[in-house]
Formats: sequence, structure tokens, C-alpha cells
Amino acid sequence: MAETKEFKAESKRLLDMMINSIYTHREIFLRELISNASDAIDKLYFMSLTDDKVGMNKSDFVIELIPDKDARTLTIKDNGIGMTAEELENNLGVIANSGSFQFKNENNEPKEDVDIIGQFGVGFYSAFMVAKEVEVRSKAFGSDKGHVWKSSGADGYTIDEYDKPDVGTEIILTLKDDTDDDKYGEYLQEWTIKDLVKKYSDYIRFPIKMNVEKRTRKADAKEDDYSDAAYNTYTELETLNSMVPIWRKNKNELKPEDYNKFYSEKFHDYNEPLRYVHAKNEGSVTYDALLFIPSKPPYDYYSRDFEKGLQLYSSGVLIMDKCKELLPDHFSFVRGLVDSADLSLNISREMLQHDRQLQQISKSIEKTIKNELLKMLRTDREKYEEFWKSFGIQIKFGIYNGYGMNKELLQDLLMFTSSKEQKLVTLDEYVSGMKEEQKYIYYATGETVAKIDSLPQTEVVKEKGYEILYLTDNVDEFALKMMQQYKDKEFKSVSEGNLDLETEEQKEEIKKLSEENKDMLGYIKDSLDGKIKEAKISEKLKSHPVCLSNDGQISLEMEKVLNQMPDGQKVSAEKVLEINPNHPIFEKLKDLYVNDKDKLKNYVNILYTQALLIEGMPIENPSEFANLVCGLMTE
Repeated sequence: MAETKEFKAESKRLLDMMINSIYTHREIFLRELISNASDAIDKLYFMSLTDDKVGMNKSDFVIELIPDKDARTLTIKDNGIGMTAEELENNLGVIANSGSFQFKNENNEPKEDVDIIGQFGVGFYSAFMVAKEVEVRSKAFGSDKGHVWKSSGADGYTIDEYDKPDVGTEIILTLKDDTDDDKYGEYLQEWTIKDLVKKYSDYIRFPIKMNVEKRTRKADAKEDDYSDAAYNTYTELETLNSMVPIWRKNKNELKPEDYNKFYSEKFHDYNEPLRYVHAKNEGSVTYDALLFIPSKPPYDYYSRDFEKGLQLYSSGVLIMDKCKELLPDHFSFVRGLVDSADLSLNISREMLQHDRQLQQISKSIEKTIKNELLKMLRTDREKYEEFWKSFGIQIKFGIYNGYGMNKELLQDLLMFTSSKEQKLVTLDEYVSGMKEEQKYIYYATGETVAKIDSLPQTEVVKEKGYEILYLTDNVDEFALKMMQQYKDKEFKSVSEGNLDLETEEQKEEIKKLSEENKDMLGYIKDSLDGKIKEAKISEKLKSHPVCLSNDGQISLEMEKVLNQMPDGQKVSAEKVLEINPNHPIFEKLKDLYVNDKDKLKNYVNILYTQALLIEGMPIENPSEFANLVCGLMTE
């Protein structure tokens, strides 16, 4: 009987950490063991290229999965290079010692042209998340003897000779007993195994095979008989993986429909993507990437439940289904994958956050997405506008959330509805169309384009022939405030107190009127009892009697948005009531100031409330407003 050997103390602790913390999804055990099998085949295949004694071609190599429900075992079998007793000791007896890393040439350098994706050691021990006993039977190429390694966990292991006729390795897992919470027996189910291989190991470059149950209908079965007795049952060895990932193929081998089909199958989206990017990067970090810009957001995209991230592969083996570190929030709508041989297969979520290579990939991916969006904007405007309607708000949040840090990256992607023809324009298009004397990029805010278009404050800007950007999303003005300017042109709201649009002659006229009506304007301010900072003669109104503007950093729209937030503190813009001196109401106010100040208060309250309603702001006392209007109507 073989002597039981103990794991070293560090190995026991690592094994406990492995099972309980590093791997949070036990199903990855199959990915790890298949990757190890692929490594072993890679080594022997590499040897076969220079050593005729191997006597095998690439087509001879195979990984086989053998579930046995009666024995409650799952076997992972390969015909790779195998292991000697010493290698079993070194590779499996010491946790985190990598057999793959030891595959070097005569100069003690890693051998070229060998794509080693797994590591005996850490990955192998994931088997103990599902197995109560692990048995490894192996015979190394060139060896006369086989050996078997057995372990039931942290207590230790044994190594003994074993009469194995062929070269290669068999890993036999005796699964843990099922409990109410944990159903380990599911890993013996045909559909579960197929699903896991497709999910994690579909692109392993050697065939992964398993005997799959098939059925054919008996010739004499009755037409309405669909019972098991109406079928002949047999098993057939089936290849479970596709072996060649689409992103590893040459672009000239693929057609748009190939990418669309892959996207639909991989990401379960029945809408074709607006755009795809097939990128290959070589340099300080090497990776393949396949990125898709969806045509429509998923149902949960703008909810807290949505998880961003790209699939992350290491040499064709899935490491993580949604690696959020690869995508910034402003590009969270992108779907796709990244495959890099530079990343360890056994990397954890905690390690990913500090992985320098992953950070380099993320920065490169960010630039790639930005460039592709710009390309779509310039070459396919219709598709870009479709994209913008679905995901534009995310780009704007990207500018606001970063306190303007991402301004340079994102500003050329922005679009807003323009007052000219009410079509979407970019900031670059706006600035290119500015009149020579125009100082600012003007914008107006509101719930809808139609409501903004009818705002009193827009009249004078339109009259000048200046374009106005219509901002309808809550985040819009906050984003522009963070940007401050674009191409040296400052943003200015039409609701700001001073638009600086009047001539010197007009300025003098307004100054004169303000001085002449100074006392009345002060009385109007006092009549509103702190609701406004100032009442003044307006230079921006043409046909409307009054409007509200703001004096300070908090705009009227920002007041509305911030006060709608459930946990936000109540804020108030410093409001200015502007009065049109060319409207008949102005003469009426002057008359009332002289002859009936009480009635003037009523007029002022009505005008102020009207201005609030035009801005889409709440009024404190609708009943009082209605009574005041009715009172005037019945005079």
C-alpha cells in the first residue's frame, strides 16, 4: 500500500483559500481540467513536430469526457504527454507549482510556438470544489510505467505504480454527495457538461468528445406514440467544442453575416448590431478583441441590475463572463470579448483590479471604441443617430461623472437637437456654423423640444440668427457645465441673466428705463417676498410679457433636476423676473404702481406664476393662482 504524503502547510492553506475564496463559481473546475489536458496535448504535439517517435498527427489528439452516473464519477481523459511519478509529485503535490511554466527549451527559455493556457497547481485543485476524491492516472511519453496519484483533500495524497497501457492522463473525480443546497450530481448530466464546455472551453484547439445519447424512431412505432418504447437508443461520440474562435480567424475569411450570427448566438440579441470591431493588437500587450455596438439597449440597461463587462479569455479559454474592468462606464453598452495570452488563466477578480496588462488592454479598448463611434458618425450618420438615441445619455453621463475628466475623449461624440430644422447636430457642426460675431454656444433646457422651442428666452437668440442647442435630458446641462467650453467657445444658457446680445444703443435704453422704473422694480421684488433675487427690464424678450432667468451657478433646470432626487437637499436658483418693456403689460404695471399697488401685487403674482409654468416648474399654490386669474376676469 502506498505511503500517504502530506501537503506542506502552505499548500493546505492555499487549498482552503482556493476552494472558499479564489473561485466563487465551482463549475469552472471543468474548464481548469480541460485546459490542463489541452496543455498536455500541446506538449506532445510540439514534440511530434521534431520527433518521429511520437508517431501521432494533430488529428490524433483528443480530450474525452466520461460521466458515469452509477459510479458517480466524471473522467477527463487526454492522450497528451503524460506525467512521471516525479512530475505527479512536483505538479500535483505542491499547490501553485506550474507544469506549464516548466516547459522550456535547452536554454531554459519558454519554447516558442507552444500555446500553454493552463497551469497544474492552482487550477487543478479546483477539482476539490466538486469532488470528494480525485484520482490521476498518468503515463509519460517514453516511460515504461504508469502511476496513479490519489487524494481526498487537504489530508494528503498517495502516488503508486499503475498499469496504464497508453500514454496520457485520466483524471477521475468522485463527486461529493448531493445536499439540499448543492447538487453535485448535475455535473454528470449530459446537457450540463455540454453547456459548460460551450461556455468555457469552446475554443480549445483539440476536440473535446463525449458519448452522447441519441435516439431514432422505430419503423413500426405508431404515429401517435412518443414514449421511450417508440425509439431506439444508442450512444455516439460527439465533439462538443467548435475549436476555432471566430476572432482568431483572418478578417478576409469572414463576412458580416458571420459576425452577426456569432453576436446573436453569443449574446442572445435578436437585433443585428449597429457595428462590430475585429481588432488584433500586438506590442506591449497582445490581445484579440471582438466588440459589438448593439442597436438597442437590453431591457435592464438603465437599471441597477445591469452588469457591464466584456468576456475575458486567456488563449481561447473563458476566464470571466463579464469583466467590468475592461469597459469604462461611458462605454458600458458595448458587448464582446477580449482574448489575451498575456493573462493568467487563474487570475481572480481581486487580481484583475491591479493587473497592469489588463489596464493597458482596457485603455486600448476605450480608444478603439471611441474611434469606431467617430467612424460611424462620419460614414454612416443614420446609424450613428440610431445609436445616439439608444445610448447617447450614457456618453453624457461619462462627461458629468468624470467631472470633465473624459471631456477630450467624449466631446466629439456628443449630439443635441438644434433649433435649426430641429435635427441632431454635433458640437463641431455647431461651432463650424457659428456666425463670425457669435461669442457663445447657446443652449436651452426643457422637457421636450417643442416646449423649449416656445420658451420666451429663445426669441432674441433666434432673431440674431444664432443656433440654439435644445437640451432635454436631465444630465445635459450638468455635462455642459463640466465641459465649460468647446473649441474655445463657452456654453451659455439662454436663461442666464445677461446674454450680451444688445447693441450699445439698446443697452443705454435699457439702462435708462431701469433707472426711471427703479422704485417700481424694487416694489415688484418685495411683493414676491423673497421668491426672486431681482426684477429687471429685459433685453431678451420680444413678444412675451415676462420670463425667468437665473443669476448664479444653479440654473432653473438644475433646480428642477436636483429637487427631484429622492435623497437630494432642496436647492433654489437665484431667480430674476424679467419684464418686457415693449409689451402692453409694462405700461399696465407702471399705471398700477402709481394708482393701485394692491392690484399690482396680484398682477405680479400672476406674471411670476405664469413664468414658472412656462419653465415647467412647480407652483406652490395653484388655487391661489386660479382665484387671482378669475378675479381679474370678473372685473
